[in-house]
Amino acid sequence: MQLIRRIGYYLGGFALGLIILAFIFNGKRTSCAYGPEARVLKNINSKTLIYSESTKTLISEKKVDSASIKQALMRGDVVFSKSNTRQKPCGIYAIESKIEDSEVLLTIENCDSIATLQTIKW
Repeated sequence: MQLIRRIGYYLGGFALGLIILAFIFNGKRTSCAYGPEARVLKNINSKTLIYSESTKTLISEKKVDSASIKQALMRGDVVFSKSNTRQKPCGIYAIESKIEDSEVLLTIENCDSIATLQTIKW
């Protein structure tokens, strides 16, 4: 069998496999959170977010809104050097992100069923 014909069969089967996979995974919420940072962010975003008193005052004074906080938590970067992940019973995580074009540092207390936003520092 000629080399060109082999390559044609391979590419045809590969394309058919991609089409089948596209139909199988269409509409499913699959994700690949393998890194430690991605796992922490996914874990925090899957829980109920509670705001501390200092954060509630910032929201009530209209300095920041809850939608931008949620967006910052989804797109942020976990800073493990500033975090205390092994604290009992809830780990403390520092997340750097952007809210309205300004850099912020969010401090999150991550417990079993809830995540509490402790502070926001610009």
